[in-house]
Amino acid sequence: MGAAAAEVVAPKPPSSAGKRRSTTLRFLFELEKPDGLLPGTAKLPPPSPEPEADSLIDKIASCHRVFTFSAGAGEREDERDAKRERLVEVLGEVRSAGGKQRALDHRVMVALLKMVSANLFRAMPPSAYPPLPPDGVDEDAPAMVLAPSWPHLQVVYDILLSAVTAADAKALRNHVDRAFLSGLLALFGSEDPRERDRLKTVYHQLYSKLTGERAFMRRSMAAALLRLVYEAPAAERHCGVAELLEICGSIINGFAVPLKEEHRAFLARVLLPLHRTRWAHTYHRQLAYCVLQFVHKEPGLAGVVVTGILRHWPVTNCQKEVLLIEELEEILEVIDPKQFQKLAVPVCSRIARCVSSCSSQVAERALYVWNNERFLELATSSPGVMEGILPAFVASVEGNLERHWSKCVQQVTASVKALLEQVAPDLYARCAADLAARRSEAEVAAAVRDARWRKLEMAAAAAK
Repeated sequence: MGAAAAEVVAPKPPSSAGKRRSTTLRFLFELEKPDGLLPGTAKLPPPSPEPEADSLIDKIASCHRVFTFSAGAGEREDERDAKRERLVEVLGEVRSAGGKQRALDHRVMVALLKMVSANLFRAMPPSAYPPLPPDGVDEDAPAMVLAPSWPHLQVVYDILLSAVTAADAKALRNHVDRAFLSGLLALFGSEDPRERDRLKTVYHQLYSKLTGERAFMRRSMAAALLRLVYEAPAAERHCGVAELLEICGSIINGFAVPLKEEHRAFLARVLLPLHRTRWAHTYHRQLAYCVLQFVHKEPGLAGVVVTGILRHWPVTNCQKEVLLIEELEEILEVIDPKQFQKLAVPVCSRIARCVSSCSSQVAERALYVWNNERFLELATSSPGVMEGILPAFVASVEGNLERHWSKCVQQVTASVKALLEQVAPDLYARCAADLAARRSEAEVAAAVRDARWRKLEMAAAAAK
């Protein structure tokens, strides 16, 4: 190295008597030499890497082996424990760098993401859940499915979260690409709720820092939700929807008003069709929150939301009916009287049909809508509204009192009837009289049909 160092020649200082060099020419010269070396100089050797970074990279590289934690895989327990200890050491060093507000070395970030990809990105095993029955309830299904490799996965997720939290946005853009984001999104299909919860936190943290990739991440989540609605088998359980909707809810909460057309399309084309699946009960709380956020930001979207919910109303799934009644009630609490006048007839007609449901849970939940002070205020604010919605309720109430099998439903129905008679006594009496007249006409028509059939049977018997 002595010979090479001897060839390094320092540039001569410019003479005061000579002509001063042009600043413009020097600038052009430095553009030709981006390394900043002047003519006659040799490039110095690069500085030696930090020994701490090399040690950390070696630890990260030793964690690439993936253990399945299965009995027949021939894996030694001491090797699994040794890997977890190394992962914990890596986690401690990454957290230490973040606590000292020190950016991780470029080579360390590259090694970390390679190790994370090797441990996390994998093919999901066959589902441990049986197919869903038509009624949407499976009492024999396991409460949750836990991944045997979670002792390692937990630490890997913590390492990834700590690295993302400690890194600045520019460093993340240089290391996290779209393929990595797509791989993380696919992991939401894991049946272990612990993994989905950690993944939700990591993915949301990446969304908050990678501002340039937010549109791509929203499109990716929308595509994953649409595949569940239109491509997945109806009876197959799908995990991760609730966690994705939690992320979407946080994103929707930050949307500026007025909403962009892209955001309105997400509501109409993605969120509302999610009401049609059999598994809606597993993520309905998060879905209702997202939908309600849109209505809060733009109350004019209430009509689109209510129409979409009524379009996807279930026929045989009682549990889902109860959830949708609750969602409609929440939407009605935030709209103004003018909007309610437009939506009152379709909404109340559906609720009135639910009042006469054979399911006691559905019938009771539909009757309890009248206990909502906001709903009662909207219904009684205009005489025209009551005239439009009360006939359907009167028919359902009178039918329940006459022939519903549940005594509890009959008791609640009697309470609702007393309330309606107190709120609009004349209108209720008129609706009850019209209902009795229609029933009488139907009975007369049925008697005429029976008489005609008897005459035809007698004529056919005489002809023999």
